Amino acid sequence: MPPLGSGDALVVVDVQNDFLPGGSLGVPHGDEVIPVLNRWIARARERNVPVFATRDYHPPDHCSFRERGGPWPPHCVQGTPGAELAPGLEVPPEAVVHKAMDRDREAYSGFDGTDLDARLRAQKVRRLFVGGLATDYCVLNTVKDARRLGYDVVLLESAVRPVEVRPGDGARAIAEMKELGATVLSEAP
Repeated sequence: MPPLGSGDALVVVDVQNDFLPGGSLGVPHGDEVIPVLNRWIARARERNVPVFATRDYHPPDHCSFRERGGPWPPHCVQGTPGAELAPGLEVPPEAVVHKAMDRDREAYSGFDGTDLDARLRAQKVRRLFVGGLATDYCVLNTVKDARRLGYDVVLLESAVRPVEVRPGDGARAIAEMKELGATVLSEAP
């Protein structure tokens, strides 16, 4: 596989406090992706490759919350510590793309209702390296949309973790991403 370089971008998906162990929607071992992603971020910076980070930024009455009939406890609510990117994650503030801000619309993908595609195209990006949380929801949907939009995708397997509502959801999500044409890179940088 060609190294991270011209025409590439790194997309870090939803590595936020509420998705870390102990958060309101904690992903088991979610904190383990932070040092791996930081190595990828450092590699991207060394090679002048753009870095983007998606961030759930829900209003307090978001449709995905149980109180409104959704499947999830309140999480990543605008203005709360849970919505902040994980401590130690070395993403520049200008790289952050807010998503899922419409109270009546769920948006798992980093492309859904955001300017991520326009920002990538403005930098002539053709291939995305993707890592983050959770493999079986926001990572999966971001990869699906990236493929639909014509990007080549490299899933950074060592930099993702599943929430696994049902056992095996993470493995099924990875298999689906492979089926969509994503390349799975297992080793860390």
